[in-house]
Amino acid sequence: MSPSPPYHGPAVRRAVPLLALGALVASSLALAAPPAQAAETLLSQGRPATASSQEGDGYAPSAAVDGNLTGTRWASRWSDPQWFQVDLGQRSDLSRVVLTWEGAYGRSYRIQASDDGTDWRTLQTVTGSDGGTDELAVTGSGRYVRMLGTERSGGYGYSLWEFQVYGSTDGTPPATGAVEVTGSQGNWQLTVGGQPYTVKGLTWGPAIADAPKYLPDVKSMGVNTIRTWGTDGGTKPLLDSAAANGLKVVNGFWLQPGGGPGSGGCVNYVTDTAYKNTMLTEFAKWVEAYRNHPATLMWNVGNESVLGLQNCYSGAELEAQRNAYTGFVNDVAKKIHSIDPDHPVTSTDAWTGAWPYYQRNAPDLDLYSMNSYGDICGVREDWEQGGYTKPYLITEGGPAGEWEVPDDANGVPDEPTDVQKAEGYTKAWNCVTGHRGVALGATLFHYGTEHDFGGIWFNLLPDGLKRLSYYAVKRAYTATAGNDNTPPVVSGLAVSPASSAPAGGEFTVRADVRDPDGDPITYKIFLSGNYANGDKRLVEASWRSTGNGTFAVRAPEKLGVWKVYLQAEDGRGNAGIETKSVKVVAPPVTGTNVALNKPTTASSFQPSYGDCPCEPAKATDGRADTRWASDWSDPQWIQVDLGSATPVRKLQLVWDPAYAKSYEVHISDNGTAWRTIYSTTTGNGDIDTIDVAATARHVRLHLTARGTGWGYSLHEFGIYG
Repeated sequence: MSPSPPYHGPAVRRAVPLLALGALVASSLALAAPPAQAAETLLSQGRPATASSQEGDGYAPSAAVDGNLTGTRWASRWSDPQWFQVDLGQRSDLSRVVLTWEGAYGRSYRIQASDDGTDWRTLQTVTGSDGGTDELAVTGSGRYVRMLGTERSGGYGYSLWEFQVYGSTDGTPPATGAVEVTGSQGNWQLTVGGQPYTVKGLTWGPAIADAPKYLPDVKSMGVNTIRTWGTDGGTKPLLDSAAANGLKVVNGFWLQPGGGPGSGGCVNYVTDTAYKNTMLTEFAKWVEAYRNHPATLMWNVGNESVLGLQNCYSGAELEAQRNAYTGFVNDVAKKIHSIDPDHPVTSTDAWTGAWPYYQRNAPDLDLYSMNSYGDICGVREDWEQGGYTKPYLITEGGPAGEWEVPDDANGVPDEPTDVQKAEGYTKAWNCVTGHRGVALGATLFHYGTEHDFGGIWFNLLPDGLKRLSYYAVKRAYTATAGNDNTPPVVSGLAVSPASSAPAGGEFTVRADVRDPDGDPITYKIFLSGNYANGDKRLVEASWRSTGNGTFAVRAPEKLGVWKVYLQAEDGRGNAGIETKSVKVVAPPVTGTNVALNKPTTASSFQPSYGDCPCEPAKATDGRADTRWASDWSDPQWIQVDLGSATPVRKLQLVWDPAYAKSYEVHISDNGTAWRTIYSTTTGNGDIDTIDVAATARHVRLHLTARGTGWGYSLHEFGIYG
C-alpha cells in the first residue's frame, strides 16, 4: 500500500543529544596528510548531509557527499555564519577531513564533531584559507562532523564540491533497543533502548523512491519520526532510508473504512471473519519482516475507522460494528505483541469519542493515537474528562481543516492564510508538549510535495517550495529560528468581483506581498475547480500584472465556485501562497430574457437521477442551480413558446457537464414548420452565447450529437430580444 495519505476526515471531538580537544590553526591551503592509518576509510560518502541553508534546489547538501568532485556542489546563502554537516551513522574515530572548495570558499571556518548533533567540539580551526583543496588532520571522534563557516572569501556564500571525512568506526552501533511505554498514570514516557524519546514527527507524503532525496531535509527540521498509513513489501526502502538518516517510523496498517468521513470500503466486523483473518495474516507477515528493523518505532493499526463506520451503518448496528472493530484491533495488537514484544502498538482515530470503544474493547493497545487539527487542544480536555488510563500520540495535526472552518461569502470553506497555518502548527505542538506525561509527541501533517487543492491546504512544501509552516515546524522541533531565508508573506488577498466574475472575462486579484529577506519576488496564479467540477488539480491561469500588487485574471468558462491561488516565490526555494474563492457566473447579456418562465417542452426528461426530476421548465426558470436533463440518446430537442412573434437577437446556453457537441437552432411561427438559423458541430459545453437576427414565436434546440456518454443537460436556455 502506498504511504501517500488518502482523504483525512474531520477531527470531531464530542458530537459526532567528553572529549576535550585543543584547537589547531591551519595556515596553508593544503596541510600535509597524516601518516596512513591501517583502518582509515572514507566515512562520509553517501551519508545524510544537512546545512544551515542552500542557494537553490540544485545545490543541496547531499551534492557535497556524492563523490562527484567537479560536477555537483553544495552552496549556501550569501551571509555569515553558515554550516554544513554530515551524519556518519555511528560514532567513529576521525583522522582527516578534506574540503574541495568551489570558487566561493570559506576563508575562516571550524571543523567540529558531535555525538548527538547538538553539542559540538572543535577539532580544527582554519584562518586565511585561499580555497582549492584543504586537507586537514584531525584527532577525535564523533558521529556528526561539520564545517562551521565564520568568514566568506567574497560576496557569495560557501560552496563545496565535496566534503570528505576519513577515519574508522569504533564499533559502537547506532542507538537502538526496545521501544517501551514506561511510567504510570499521567507520568508516562516513551523510551528507546531505555532512553527517553519524544516523538517529533511528520507524516510522510513523497514516493518511497524519493526518500533519499527528502529525508535529509526532514532530519534537518529536527524531526526524529515519520508516520505511514500502510506497511507492505514495498516499505523496506523507506525504512532503510529512515534508518540511514537516524529517523524512526510509525508503521501503519490500513483497515476499512479508513480515513473517516468521505472514505469508502464498508466491512462487517461482526460477521466478516474472512476479511479479519486475511488482515491479521497480512499484518503479522510484515511485523515479522520489519520487527528487527532499526527504523521501526511502533505499529499503528487502522486510521479513523471508528468515526468512518458511520458512513456504513447507523443506530444499534453502528454501535455493534464499532465494538466489533475495536475488538478486532485488540486481536491485531495481541498478535503483534506475540511476534514483536519490543515495539508498542497503537490505533488512530479522528474523534475522541472513539476512545471509550478502545478503552472497553482494546486493552492490549499500549497507547491511543488521535488525528486532530483545529481543536487539538481539546484532546487534553477530553482525555482528562474521560478518565483514560493510557497515554496518546497525535498522529496528524496542524492548521484547521476544510471541515472545521466557516464558509466564505461564496459558501465554500474559508481557507486559513499562510500565517494562520504556521500559527496552527505552533499551536498544535504547544498543545502536545503542554500535556506532559500523557501526550508522547506528534507526527504533524504533512511532509508532502503535491501541488493541488489539498497540497496547498496542508503540505509544508508543495512542489518542493518551503512555506511559513515548514519553518514553524522546524522552530517547534529545534527551538530556534536559525538563519533561514524564509518565504514571502502574502497578506490582504482580495478578489473582485468575488461573487460575480463573468465566465471567460476578467476579475481582479489584489494582495500586499513582502519578503522578509528582501529577495526579489516572482508570481504565479493558479485556479482549482475542486468546488466547481471536483478537479483538485491546480492549473496556471491566464493573467497579467496591472501593477502595485494587482493582477487581472481570466475567469474559467465553467460556472461555479473556483479557488484562485496567488503564489509568490523568492528564488530561494520558498513560496508564500494565499487563496480565495471566486464565483464564476454567466456573462451578462443586455436586454430581456423573453424565455423566462415561458412554456417549455422537450423530447424527454429524467424523472429521477441525482438532483432530478429535471423537467424542461427548469431550463427557463432563471436559476443556475436547476437544470433540464434528457434521456441518454440522440437526437433530443427542447423548445420554448414565447407566446407571440417576438424579435430574437441573442441566445445564451448554460450547459451542465452533459453538453451538446452538435446542434441546430430552429425557429417557427406555428410550432410545426421550422427553419434553421444557427448550427455547430464543435460545441464544447460551458456557455454558448449566439448572435441571431430573427422574429419567431417558437425557438427550439435540435440536439444531434452528445459531448458525453450522458444525455443533454441545460441549466439555462436564455433567449434575448
